[in-house]
Amino acid sequence: MKSTIPIETDLIDDDSAIASLVYQSAASRFLTIVLAALLLTQCIAVVRARAGDSQEDSGRASPAAGAESKEATPEGSVEGPFPLMSTIYPGTQRQYWVYVPKQYDPAKPACTLVVQDGKNRADEWNLPRVMDELIHAQEMPVTIGIFVTPGQVPALKENAQPRYNRSFEYDSLGDAYARFLLEELLPEVGKSYNLSSNANDRALAGASSGGICAFNAAWERPEAFRRVICTIGTFVGLRGGNEFPMLVRKTEPKSLRVFLQDGNRDLNIYAGDWWVANQDMLSALQWAGYDVKHAWGDGGHDGKHGAEVMPEALRWLWRDYPEPIKIAPNPVGERRLELLIPGNDWLPVSTGHQLAETPVCSSTGELFFADARAGRIYRVGDDVKTRVFKDQAGRISSLAFGPDNKLYAVRDAKQVVRFDADGKEEVVLADTKCQKIVTLPDGFYISDDSVPALHWCTYSGKVSMAATLTEPVAAFSPTADHAFMHVTPKDRPFSLHYQITPNGQLEHRQRFGYLHVPYMDRASGVTAMAVDKKGTLLVASAIGIQALDQLGRVQLIVRKPSKDPISGMALGGPLHDTVYVTAGENVYARKLDTQGATTHASPVQLPKPQL
Repeated sequence: MKSTIPIETDLIDDDSAIASLVYQSAASRFLTIVLAALLLTQCIAVVRARAGDSQEDSGRASPAAGAESKEATPEGSVEGPFPLMSTIYPGTQRQYWVYVPKQYDPAKPACTLVVQDGKNRADEWNLPRVMDELIHAQEMPVTIGIFVTPGQVPALKENAQPRYNRSFEYDSLGDAYARFLLEELLPEVGKSYNLSSNANDRALAGASSGGICAFNAAWERPEAFRRVICTIGTFVGLRGGNEFPMLVRKTEPKSLRVFLQDGNRDLNIYAGDWWVANQDMLSALQWAGYDVKHAWGDGGHDGKHGAEVMPEALRWLWRDYPEPIKIAPNPVGERRLELLIPGNDWLPVSTGHQLAETPVCSSTGELFFADARAGRIYRVGDDVKTRVFKDQAGRISSLAFGPDNKLYAVRDAKQVVRFDADGKEEVVLADTKCQKIVTLPDGFYISDDSVPALHWCTYSGKVSMAATLTEPVAAFSPTADHAFMHVTPKDRPFSLHYQITPNGQLEHRQRFGYLHVPYMDRASGVTAMAVDKKGTLLVASAIGIQALDQLGRVQLIVRKPSKDPISGMALGGPLHDTVYVTAGENVYARKLDTQGATTHASPVQLPKPQL
């Protein structure tokens, strides 16, 4: 009898002794045969027992450690490919496959794992088998896998290449791919399967360009995706991915959990060094306080190491499920300018207006704002109730309080008027072109987009030219010490800095503040500015509220309260520690670790900036 399991030496020696007894007497020979039979029976029992041990060891070495043997694990199915057309990426065609675990119950919403680069990537990671075992071992929830390829636009001519969209879709920053997932892919798959819409139940994964794509989609829409696996991620300068470490450090932390993998022999080409870039991403995520784990190796730009660590990555990604992934706490590293207060988020203050705009706060911190389309000015009292302050006020484009505690307003782009506490109106400038107003103790500035220019006006109505400009103004504000004026031209990625002279003139113009803009856009979307008593400049922009230090550097980007653009911003509240913004039909408020400076009050002495 032959066996693949080795037999111990003492058993082999006993077999040799049996053979030497053949020449003994018949009785002895019979006894020998009986003994030999017993001994062979014992050998067979040992062989079978050890074969069983070997099978158990093989089961323990399966991809999902701790699961039962391969034969005992329920196997899911992979269905597809299915075609999918896109309008977000016009003319593109692609395919997707759906992994359905054996435990899937159509009556219960399933979690989802979207893998970029289709079934080839999923097979490279042995993903269906790994998910089978992890779901069976209850180390991840019942999860539908969606394996989707990048799009292509076929060529209409023979012997011509299609438009390969992989790099454009995957390496680009911005929200286009997240919208493709949310508006096209998931709804299409959701027609056939019951998919959870909870962000905590959704994961994204990819390798190389697909890896940065997975991270970017979750980064753009953390309210829709919370879990990310990124192997050999392309955080380099192909299409701006090299900016991610900086954005992670500056942007208000988001509720994400991220697994990174890379090897020290990854690519090092014209766009950057993948190994260095992934370490930079890890450093940024750790610095900002994210829930992040990494697996570094000595591999190259391939999927071998990613496949090895995939069970660990998925197990870690879904640990403690269904506990929700929370927003990261304050950064571990030092941010010189820290405004965020843990646990304080945006809250609605006043809702349902036609178009809320131009918020402003009085000396006591009381909030006023205009509904431009309704032609009304509202006030929000200490009881947080919204009341009409002035009806039939006209088209108000800007509001500011003066040192006389009266409310100054730009109306119909041709008048400056002021209202007393009872809403009684007085015209300050009857016929002038103006859009925005900013008040100081001894006068105010108005912007004129038609010239364009900034004018200095006394409260008695005397007007003089302060500065001619090369383009219209989006927002402007004096520094808290009233020594300089911040000015942001419309849609520019920078702010200007002017010196304020004793007679109100603006001199020594210089580009000063650096602003971040949306991906592949040159317009900053700036709409408002506010300053605090430490010299911080808050700039409401398309990507959020950018907080600049005294030297014009963005140190923090506070996220917007909604998808609507911010139309106006002011610092107020009883302690002047609340930022109010208008966005669409609504007004929102959020407490910050700051104290706003009232520009029409006496100037404050600012600290010397840290270089």
